[in-house]
Amino acid sequence: MLCGKAECPLLLRYYALMRMHKKLGKDIHGSSPPGVFVGRYGYPKVAIGPLVPPLIGNTEYMDIPENWIDMGIRDFVEMRSTLVRGMKRYSVTNAHDPDYFVVSLQEMAMSEAHVDTETTFERTPRGTLVPGSEVQPYGPKAPIKKFSVDSIRVNRKLEKFYYDEAKTTEAVLSLYRDGVRVSLIQKALSMGIFGERKKFVPTRWSITAVDSLLSKVLVEKIKDFPTIDNSMVFVSDKMENTFAVIFLPRKWSYELVEAWYPGTLWNPYGSKTFMVSSHEFYEGRKDYAEIGGCYYAARLAVTEKLIKMRRQAEVIVLREAKPTYLMPLGVWHVRENVRNAMKNEPRIFESEKEAIRYAISQFRIPFERWVDGSTLLKRFYTQRRIEDYEVL
Repeated sequence: MLCGKAECPLLLRYYALMRMHKKLGKDIHGSSPPGVFVGRYGYPKVAIGPLVPPLIGNTEYMDIPENWIDMGIRDFVEMRSTLVRGMKRYSVTNAHDPDYFVVSLQEMAMSEAHVDTETTFERTPRGTLVPGSEVQPYGPKAPIKKFSVDSIRVNRKLEKFYYDEAKTTEAVLSLYRDGVRVSLIQKALSMGIFGERKKFVPTRWSITAVDSLLSKVLVEKIKDFPTIDNSMVFVSDKMENTFAVIFLPRKWSYELVEAWYPGTLWNPYGSKTFMVSSHEFYEGRKDYAEIGGCYYAARLAVTEKLIKMRRQAEVIVLREAKPTYLMPLGVWHVRENVRNAMKNEPRIFESEKEAIRYAISQFRIPFERWVDGSTLLKRFYTQRRIEDYEVL
């Protein structure tokens, strides 16, 4: 309890794993959600494999991030700790010339229904419940000795792109327009489903790649729309994170500002709240966001809303990670938290300043800290526009 949290994140993971270890041996007969994972260590030779719980039946809920936002952190950790990760090491180019194991994983990555599997590991799975800022956690892991699957019903829209060798960008955009959920597209990209020269893509890279690609395309469409008429603020408070999303009636620009209390992921040892931000102006940005994958996840959520509104706006997303945010859960929860905010009824303001003050009032951190930590808020309070001057 030296971190000062009300509950120890290390013990939360430890007890979840201990409960799992008692159920495990070298053999698991279980229904994969289906889940697959591609590691990044040792790239271009990476560890790939299934995520399998020692459960039989409807396990789809275990690998659909779009449905998790209303869960409590403890329940989420318990659920994800049951997913045992099997591993075999392959070159990323083996996605183009697959053996039975790879084909099975690729078919699982194209399925939306659970897949019954039988797995024999080289040793009893052990290890830590691995948390990450980009990927959702999973449970124990071990190298795979044997792996077999029952029949798999693949998504026909995904299967089409597996065989016609369309470019990855074309496939991702087409599937998104056809209503295939983002997490399923990310999984398929990771397992090398798309492209003429198919390659495995580490899971954490595939998540951000899809968020970035889709939101970038949506931004270009948004720029053709008129600006919103009034300032708006959307709020979401889920999984010990509060998000306030400000829409201002201006041309497109975007920023994500995060505040991390001491003892949280980006501020484990500090004594003061840590602020970090990334932004883009109307022209966009060419380099990778300092804040990482969360930037693109939140950008996708707000651009989806603006597309539905057929409007553009200046968007500032403020995030406060509370001291009770015990452990990183993955980029998915930023995307889904902001999506949740976009579903909520916004507060409408005639004044931009009123909107900003209302948004910041949702947090405990002082107003001045948010302005100092934000490029777009600083610009708002220091830079005058032509529209600010009266025409005589």
